[in-house]
Amino acid sequence: MHSTSLAAAIPETCVSAAAAAPSIHNTQPWSFRLDPQSATFQVRAAIERGLRHTDPAGRALHLSVGACLLNLRVAIAHCGWSPVRRLLPSPEDPALLAAVRLAGAIARRPTEHRTDLYEAIWRRHSSRLPFSGRPLPPYLRNELAEAARAEGARLWFPDLIETARLLRLTTEAERRNRLDTDRATESSRWVHRDLQPTPDVGLPQAVLGLQDAREHLPLRDFTAQRHTEWRVARPFEATPVIAVLITEHDRRADWLRAGQALQHVWLLATAHGLRASLLNQALEWPDLRSSLSPTPGRTGHAQMLIRLGYGPEGAASPRRAPRLALDEVLASR
Repeated sequence: MHSTSLAAAIPETCVSAAAAAPSIHNTQPWSFRLDPQSATFQVRAAIERGLRHTDPAGRALHLSVGACLLNLRVAIAHCGWSPVRRLLPSPEDPALLAAVRLAGAIARRPTEHRTDLYEAIWRRHSSRLPFSGRPLPPYLRNELAEAARAEGARLWFPDLIETARLLRLTTEAERRNRLDTDRATESSRWVHRDLQPTPDVGLPQAVLGLQDAREHLPLRDFTAQRHTEWRVARPFEATPVIAVLITEHDRRADWLRAGQALQHVWLLATAHGLRASLLNQALEWPDLRSSLSPTPGRTGHAQMLIRLGYGPEGAASPRRAPRLALDEVLASR
């Protein structure tokens, strides 16, 4: 592949798509490098954008970068090339989380990266708004589970009793988060860093979200209890649909696989008209996280709780300036 044609046709599109991925507290903890000669993107961890209190082991950072990696693969396929990925390709360089080489032109887009997944990248937003009670059809649950399986993970849809248990664990985690000053400060730094609330205006509802009037669905409170009076209470769905993303092991490569699985599921859900939001509070407390799996300690490791349903579209989170992101991407080694 000629480096000139690569530089002209692909990087900007791919970087924009990759940077549209979700990340914990919207930290966007990734950076990119491009080697035009080998037509390889490096996806690197931006360690300085990690969360020391909320994510000391870096698990959520790896999930975030994994979601970014899935977007990059989808975009490369959308541009007509076959993405070949390697996870953790250099033990001597732990910040290098993945390398994606453009192996050659493809005659048609592979099934796992259909055009609708690329289009869904730009329509995928977290929705912390009430969903309807409309159930997810079995065929769609199966498709979402297959998307997770294609990335090396498993998607579990718990029954009503298990869902209630998972929500109780999430409620307990949310209670702990509200009492943890270090975590609240860290959350405020990242979530509110571009938004300066005032007594007259306050924070946008897209950041604050809503409260469940039934006190049944424990949505994350990004206000850190500083402005709880701004959160409006509305009745949410009485029986939330929760999916649990699980990996067999719990190593760095598994975290990256889980992030790709999460984004693959989310993009496919978006393409089918579903909305989603993440209930990740209990995953940030080791004792609570160990209780999230169907049989704790015996059937894999929970990586994410995903709330799914039909409802209004959420709002896009702010992204780092595109010019800066492109400069980072195109700065070859």
